[in-house]
Order: sequence, then C-alpha cells, then structure tokens
Amino acid sequence: MRLFSLLRVSFILYCIEAGIFLLFAPWSPVWDQTMVQIPLEGLRTLALNPLFRGAVSGFGLVHLVWGAHDLDALLSRRRLRARTGAADAADIESRPAAGDQ
Repeated sequence: MRLFSLLRVSFILYCIEAGIFLLFAPWSPVWDQTMVQIPLEGLRTLALNPLFRGAVSGFGLVHLVWGAHDLDALLSRRRLRARTGAADAADIESRPAAGDQ
C-alpha cells in the first residue's frame, strides 16, 4: 500500500511539473532559439506556429488538471480513512465491555 501511495504522489508531482513546463515553455524566448535550430524547414515552421504552441500549452493544462484531480482523490481518500478510523475508535469505546452485559 505504501508503494502505491509513493507512486501516486510521484505521478502527481510529474503531472504538475510537466504541466507547468508545457504550459509556459512554448511562449518563452528559449523555445524560439531552440526551434530555429531545427534543420527541417517544415518542422521548424510548425514548431513556431502559434496554433502548435497553443496545442502544447493545452497539453500542459491537461497535465495540470489531471494532477489536481489525482491530488484531490488522494487527499479525499486520506480524509475518509481518518474519519472512518476515528468513527471506529469511538464505536469501540462506546460498546459495553463483555463483563458489563
């Protein structure tokens, strides 16, 4: 169970990192400098096209939403476990002892 949680947190961090990078990188000056070095003219033109940059940014936004969704699911599951555990503990304390019946 711990390994699953560790992998899930790692995936959430990946989604947030990749999302931020893909959202902002296409609009940075570094993108222009890198894409100008592509030797194929058609690919260079495509990479510098605002529509393509918007698509890359949209893909980054999808990553951010996916990471936020998984983070919300992870936190909700923890809150539910905490509530269930507290309710179980209160239920056990309120039961009469075996000798009291």
